[in-house]
Amino acid sequence: MKSQYLKNVATLKLEQSRCTGCGKCFEVCPHQVFAIMNSKATIVEKDRCIECGACVKNCPFHALEVKPGVGCASAIIKGWLTGTEPSCDCSPDSGGCC
Repeated sequence: MKSQYLKNVATLKLEQSRCTGCGKCFEVCPHQVFAIMNSKATIVEKDRCIECGACVKNCPFHALEVKPGVGCASAIIKGWLTGTEPSCDCSPDSGGCC
């Protein structure tokens, strides 16, 4: 089982009316966020999304949207990579995010 990251913070959105079920999002997602059900992509584990943007870049029908490089998951990964304290600006002054 893949890990979940932070609950309810991923910016991932799917417009199923645009989806043709080609499966590109399923193929490129590194964390198994998608499944193909009834000939359409479905988000099955949104909390696994790390907002990398691979699905959006590979969807030929523009059915997906995500804001890569934003959110708490991105801040945590950037902190790991740079050895700094993760900051997603969740301070009360910024309105918080998680």
